[in-house]
Amino acid sequence: MLPRLPLASYVDSLVEFLVEHVSGFTRAGSEFMLGLLDNFEQMLLLPPPWLFILLLAGIAWWVTRKPGLSVFVVLGFGLLWNLGLWVPSISTLALVLSATLLSVLIGVPCGIMAAMYPAVRKVVMPVLDVMQTMPAFVYLIPAIPFFGIGKVSAVVATVIFSVPPAIRLTCLGIQQVPQDLVECSEAFGATRMQRLYKLELPLAMPTIVAGVNQTIMLALSMAVIAAMIGARGLGGEVWKAIQRLNIGMGFEAGLGIVIVAITLDRLFRALAQRSSGKCA
Repeated sequence: MLPRLPLASYVDSLVEFLVEHVSGFTRAGSEFMLGLLDNFEQMLLLPPPWLFILLLAGIAWWVTRKPGLSVFVVLGFGLLWNLGLWVPSISTLALVLSATLLSVLIGVPCGIMAAMYPAVRKVVMPVLDVMQTMPAFVYLIPAIPFFGIGKVSAVVATVIFSVPPAIRLTCLGIQQVPQDLVECSEAFGATRMQRLYKLELPLAMPTIVAGVNQTIMLALSMAVIAAMIGARGLGGEVWKAIQRLNIGMGFEAGLGIVIVAITLDRLFRALAQRSSGKCA
């Protein structure tokens, strides 16, 4: 019988080494990032709820040009306000938007590099396969030693979990640009960067926005899991309900997550459709 491979010991040793030599830097960055997250959340909480709801409904109308989503925003977020879940809802919204922004800042450049260079793509794609098949709970374990318990660890774990669609769909969108258009741009003397910024990215924009939409949905799916390491918001309310076996409280918080998810999903779907129409 073959001896058991001490894989867990190797991983523990690697994490201990990294914590010993890197945790000072990551903890300092955590304090800075926590300040940004708190400021962003306070900015969203600054307007009174009724004004925030009207502004969000106005954005929904501007993006979709249809009344359906605006009415849903008014009724849905009005219900959250009525249920006393306004602050947790805004906290969840801030966490999701922050994680999505970081995922886009990481994912889009990585996707561009993967599309431009086959060698990069051969390295990146297997890593994404591992990231997308790894259970979400696993990402919480290394985040705590490096960033501590709280919102920063929740955002970091959420970014790692939700960034693969942004990378994959950015790469896919650029690869799907018709080859005859690429050859035409080369015939007119366009450089590689000109071709990227003036042809490939505009045509790939609907696919990239669809990747951002999937990133948002994955970030929202981490809301409850991230509550286990100190993230507040609607996920925290669900986690409290689980601990207290309070079904009604859990239903209200879960309904809040659904309302936020549907709102963001419809907004970014409409953005993707508008991007597709402009490119057409």
